[in-house]
Amino acid sequence: MKKILLIAAIAVFGFTSVQAQEGGVKVGLTVALPMGDAGDISTFGAGLDVAYLANVADSFLVGAATGYQHFFGKTETIAGFEIEFDDVQFIPIAAAARFDLDGLFFGADLGYALGVNDGNDGGFYYRPKIGYSFGNISLLASYIGVSLENTSWTSVGLGVEFGF
Repeated sequence: MKKILLIAAIAVFGFTSVQAQEGGVKVGLTVALPMGDAGDISTFGAGLDVAYLANVADSFLVGAATGYQHFFGKTETIAGFEIEFDDVQFIPIAAAARFDLDGLFFGADLGYALGVNDGNDGGFYYRPKIGYSFGNISLLASYIGVSLENTSWTSVGLGVEFGF
């Protein structure tokens, strides 16, 4: 899997050119640090993001976003017993918006995150983002939140995004 991701990243770098932030397909990879309740049972997360954004004004883009977020469960020792927490996965389906200021951008995804693992019904999904574009490659930071029935699943993430 690591080899495939490395080959894909190298291929994407080969197709990039320097230009201003513009619409089109965006594909990203994210690593995330779970917080709050999520941090109690999960060590870290990794995700693949896909979005299509269209320019509706000079600096404003809107579109749709989806992807896959996977959070890896912890193993904890409590009172001498080892407890293994299950992995948690989401597939977000969201509307996306982004405001670009000469490479620096602010954006948000809002929608629903489908729960993939057993016992995970999913919930309202929100993800504010900030990043900087170097042509077709962007570095970004985001806060990922899913409002579940009795709790919320939150994390902070760093990622790279490739535009096509």
